[in-house]
Amino acid sequence: MTSEKVPTLEARIERWPIEGNFTISRGAKTEAVVVVAEVTHGHLTGRGECVPYPRYGETPEATLEAILGMTDAIGGGLDRLALQSAMRPSAARNALDCALLDLEAKQGNRRIWDRLGRAAPVPCVTAYTISLGTPEAMAAAAAKAAHRKLLKVKLGGDGDGLRIAAVRKAAPDSELIVDANEAWSEANLAQNLAACAQAGVTLVEQPLPAGQDGPLANIRRPIAVCADESVHDRASLSGLRERYDAVNIKLDKTGGLTEALAMADAATAQGFGIMVGCMVATSLSMAPAMLLTPMARFIDLDGPLLLKRDRDRGLRYDGSLVYPPEAALWG
Repeated sequence: MTSEKVPTLEARIERWPIEGNFTISRGAKTEAVVVVAEVTHGHLTGRGECVPYPRYGETPEATLEAILGMTDAIGGGLDRLALQSAMRPSAARNALDCALLDLEAKQGNRRIWDRLGRAAPVPCVTAYTISLGTPEAMAAAAAKAAHRKLLKVKLGGDGDGLRIAAVRKAAPDSELIVDANEAWSEANLAQNLAACAQAGVTLVEQPLPAGQDGPLANIRRPIAVCADESVHDRASLSGLRERYDAVNIKLDKTGGLTEALAMADAATAQGFGIMVGCMVATSLSMAPAMLLTPMARFIDLDGPLLLKRDRDRGLRYDGSLVYPPEAALWG
């Protein structure tokens, strides 16, 4: 018999169908594959969700194994702060970190932002993603979403000038940000930035591959450039200021909300703008990231909007607004 005094850990892989498909420069997918961790202590259970990302060598199976590998440590009383050194930054650590934070909030009977001494999140504008495709297909998608205040446009290299011009024409009143997902090159960098500036784009995410982004320090950037794949946690901020104006903070990269909040503080102190990003996932992945929104200029937490269905008691979306999570969901 398991004592109620001993925390227990469970985890599982879940698959959530995407509405249509989600396409970026690296490929397309039709479902979101997530891993959920649950830490139970007595009658209370904390939950966390992560998205293993192949770009960083992660798979759902290996992530599940990494989480379950912490079973004895969790049972022995490993807390959230000790977790930071017990696991490397990863999707697996994110799921566990968020589960422990959720449990901490329930045990204290207070919302997690109050326990952490952070500003309470409020309803905020989130981006809505336009997948990569032909200029015609992207224009059609943008026209359907033209009522939204902020659109995030996935680009992919050659022909991006035509794509962004088509999207702008279809959504003349929306603020546009662009995500190239490392697909540009030094040869087309200036041309593509100019095309985005011409279309009134506010921000470009990760135009060049991580590790090959040095040219960004040597050109005049007509619009703000945001690091995504080039930045993961606080340790990766060093040396980026000459190349980037902002950083995209994602909990699956930082290895959880604990590091993400510390990273946001450090990035702000170093003069970076803050973007809060996400993978395609359910509201359980988005909810912890809402604690970062008071510090962010750009918020991209539209993952559940891209799914055929979301979790029960998921985040509330009202047009372009996303609302803070209810305690029944997380935190």
